Amino acid sequence: MESKAYWEHIYKSKGIREVSWFQEHAAQSIELINGTGVGLGAKIIDVGGGASTLVVDLLNHGYSNTTVLDISGTALRRSQDRLGLASSRVVWLELDILRAELNPNFYDVWHDRAVFHFLTNETDRAQYVRAVQRSVKKGGHIIVASFGLSGPKKCSGLNVVRYSAESMHREFGNDFELVDTATEVHQTPFGTDQQFIYCYCRKA
Repeated sequence: MESKAYWEHIYKSKGIREVSWFQEHAAQSIELINGTGVGLGAKIIDVGGGASTLVVDLLNHGYSNTTVLDISGTALRRSQDRLGLASSRVVWLELDILRAELNPNFYDVWHDRAVFHFLTNETDRAQYVRAVQRSVKKGGHIIVASFGLSGPKKCSGLNVVRYSAESMHREFGNDFELVDTATEVHQTPFGTDQQFIYCYCRKA
């Protein structure tokens, strides 16, 4: 994981719609979250979601207990500005997920689109999985989306790890039951295509 200063620079130098992972609506994520069957009051955390539109979609679908975590305060403030008064209905955490001390056995749904593939170091990936294990309730849901095997090898100038659903599930291990997978071809704001693989697991 690159430093906080790196990501602050990215978000200070680019608008929300100028980063390659921007989506007008997080349709695939919403479909998978709805498919978990959790109630509208479920505790949902969006990791790396500072500049994501998922929080807007969650609020529009009636979810009332959402947390957005991002290493970049700039990204979080832009999302807060976009939501206006509705931002008070969201918990905002300016934290590095590899160092965050999240509440244990707390979240019903853990969502991450485009953070995990930046963890090129095996130790960092293990630390990330430990954070999931600690903070997601037993029987809780984990939805992680990363570049697929046909996706880019780099993003924002950084190397990434590309995954199949099976290889991503192996990173999480037997404590997580693989429930569903999905593949998305994301069109960037620049008109290029990126393959994402979504891996949905349930914590045993």
